Amino acid sequence: MASETSPPKSIEQPSAAAREPKEKLFGRKFYESIGSPKYVVAPMVDRSEFAWRMLTRSFMPPNDPKPLLAYTPMFHARLFGEQENVRAKHFQPTRKGENKDELFLDGNPAIDRPLFVQFCTNNPDEFLEAARHVAPHCDAVDLNLGCPQGIAKKGHYGAFLQEDWDLIYKLVHRLHTELPIPVTVKFRIQETKEKTLEYAKMILSAGASIITVHGRRREQKGHNTGVADWSYIRYLRDNLPADTVIFANGNILNYGDIETCLEATGADAVMSAEGNLSDPSIFSKPPPAGTEGREYWRGRDGKGGYRVDAVLRRYLDIIYKYVLEQPVPERKPLYLPSDPVDEFAEINDAENNGHEEGPLKKKQKRSKAEKGKKCHSASLGFMQGHLFQVLRPMVGTHTNVRDALATSKPGDMAAFEHTLALLEEAIKGGLQEYEASPEKFEAQPDETLKGSKAVIAEYGRPWWICQPHVRPLPEEAFESGAMREKGTKPPVKNENVENNTPKETDTPSEGTITPAEAAAITATNITPDPLVSG
Repeated sequence: MASETSPPKSIEQPSAAAREPKEKLFGRKFYESIGSPKYVVAPMVDRSEFAWRMLTRSFMPPNDPKPLLAYTPMFHARLFGEQENVRAKHFQPTRKGENKDELFLDGNPAIDRPLFVQFCTNNPDEFLEAARHVAPHCDAVDLNLGCPQGIAKKGHYGAFLQEDWDLIYKLVHRLHTELPIPVTVKFRIQETKEKTLEYAKMILSAGASIITVHGRRREQKGHNTGVADWSYIRYLRDNLPADTVIFANGNILNYGDIETCLEATGADAVMSAEGNLSDPSIFSKPPPAGTEGREYWRGRDGKGGYRVDAVLRRYLDIIYKYVLEQPVPERKPLYLPSDPVDEFAEINDAENNGHEEGPLKKKQKRSKAEKGKKCHSASLGFMQGHLFQVLRPMVGTHTNVRDALATSKPGDMAAFEHTLALLEEAIKGGLQEYEASPEKFEAQPDETLKGSKAVIAEYGRPWWICQPHVRPLPEEAFESGAMREKGTKPPVKNENVENNTPKETDTPSEGTITPAEAAAITATNITPDPLVSG
């Protein structure tokens, strides 16, 4: 039986790369020309690449009059403009070789629009050169003024340009006057609402068609992320011209938060970053009760979400269909406890089915297509990191799934299929356990819960369901010792304990990690960490 996952419709007739020049629109007219999208996938370094955008788009109703807008990952303008190999790996709008005029992946009008391409830069010439490479294959180019990380400070870009208003004006105005498509800007709030308003006015006066406002300040990152302040976005809405297009960013943990944000801020659209990484279906309205099918699970308390095995199937199918251009493997239907026992009876046990309890012990052969595209597609390189994010609620306890995923490599589809098989087996057991004892998975009302614990109680789901990752608030991080005042020394720890405690690492992006490193990543799940930005 064919897979029940449903990536967007394939390209029946590849079209030529050359496109008729269009009239350049600005502001709200431009926004309306791309369908006035209400949902926006944020630009995320090493994360909002083609396959992930397609996965998120796959959950949207096909007849939705307001399309999903997606941003590419943030690209470094100088490197993107200077290095052809960077462009070839991270932005693939057309095919290579003799078919170079045939549309391929990024920005393809049939499957990947509307699309904005984001750059970080501090040089107008480099910004324009990079933007010209992508202009024929996207709807707008975005300037990143929001990145708060140390590398942005060192490189003098992102949020660390916010004191240099003259430079920001030149960057935006240069593209506004010389690029054939609009320029947009994403930035963080300033110290006060009044300064944020003046900042936004300057950016708009330079020629920005759309502004995205992240309701956090530059210093709000890591353990100090905290909660985004939507009142700043509302202040801009109330004090800027009515036709100003504003996107709101921050505090979006699930679908229900989207309308709440729109009402509170008056924004035209809502952008999700980390919320989307934990749940690519975040923009999709839950199905009515009784119509869940196999992909969506709903408990007896009415809470539910898309199953992570269903999401992984969709993701792999998109990789096969679009990136590798291979037939999608045939799969049996996802398990449901209500299925007839004989239809899903195991033949002997998981071992006889080839579902070992850990990583594949024997090196698997890969197709030429997989080998050839291993180092030339961001969609393949970032798979492992995406899956650790989606599977975060369960890999800390299901270590066989964690270890199998940890040993996967870019393009090694056999390893990812093996991870999927282990995951489906684990979820089968979880669903059976829920049927036997549902109360074990249901949070009981507790009005004494405060801070992140209250958020976890509200948004948490059984481990087989996509759900947001919730971190402690800054005050909780101070109390636990995870964060301290500047200039203070960390407490002295017992050396033996410290040597046996895995260090926290970032979620992997490209390449492979060891099971021990994977354990270090998942060890931090025991104590959830700041309210994710969404």
